Amino acid sequence: MFRWGVLSTAKIAREQLLPAIADAQNGVISAIASRDAQKARALADRFGAPHAFGSYDELLASDTVDGVYIPLPTSQHVEWAAKAAEVGKHVLVEKPLALDAKDIVPLIAIRDRKKVLVCEAFMVVYHPQWIKVRDLIAEGAIGRLRHVQGAFSYYNVDPNNMRNNLDLGGGALPDIGVYPTVATRFSTGKEPNRVQATIERDKNFGTDIYSSIRADFGDFELSFYLSTQMAARQSMVFHGDKGFIEVASPFNAGLYDHHRIELHNQNHSEAQVFRFPGTQQYRLEVEAFARAAQGGKDEVFTLENSILNQKVIDAIFRAGEHDGWEKV
Repeated sequence: MFRWGVLSTAKIAREQLLPAIADAQNGVISAIASRDAQKARALADRFGAPHAFGSYDELLASDTVDGVYIPLPTSQHVEWAAKAAEVGKHVLVEKPLALDAKDIVPLIAIRDRKKVLVCEAFMVVYHPQWIKVRDLIAEGAIGRLRHVQGAFSYYNVDPNNMRNNLDLGGGALPDIGVYPTVATRFSTGKEPNRVQATIERDKNFGTDIYSSIRADFGDFELSFYLSTQMAARQSMVFHGDKGFIEVASPFNAGLYDHHRIELHNQNHSEAQVFRFPGTQQYRLEVEAFARAAQGGKDEVFTLENSILNQKVIDAIFRAGEHDGWEKV
């Protein structure tokens, strides 16, 4: 069994990853660390973890842990991923891994030198609904793909939330802009050449709170909008000349809508519905990661893939500073 350690008692760890590890067939929660030892012990007791530490360094020094999950604020991801990999721990780090693509490059050298697995936690690429979207496009089910359209928004004006803290890596593009980007890249196997963007920032927080983005993939376009201060919505549509695919709840399946995709024909007279009830994408993610860390052949989200995705986000930020196209 793969022995997990978790750095931090963050909400996503409490509500998503720890329950996923507890349900996983090939992993156990071995240790939890927090800068507050009492919080670490309380969460460890809640999930039956035998070890709790009052510092992250203590957990990394423990021989009771094979790999760690890092849900710290974005600005600390690269630092602690590097520390964990240097001591021989496998690392699953919450997205976004970095705030600049070049910051990911040193992690590749550490990963290769220490022979550990280091992955950015994009749970969506493990969900069977996205694998089905990829397969349908590859099979020609919608003919020639011409346009991908996406949206991701929620409303959060809490000044104490890290998503509204620029110094911690907050903002809509780092938090949720990565999802339409990675979903399109995953589903099509293509990379964008250039982007255009309009970006609005909060006058008090300084974070980006609204973006409208256009990405040129050569054979097709991706357009999407994001916001951290709009009513909650998620949508992804892949539109071809012979049909289109709608993903009902693309990034938080089961929360925004059911686990399903719809394939519509050319004249909109027929539709096939593919359902994936009960899918736990976080459990699939941690199981695949653990298998790969232990020598399995599972497809995981590599650091090389992380660099490609972050390059798109970096280009969007640059594009938001001027009119016209920005090269990725």
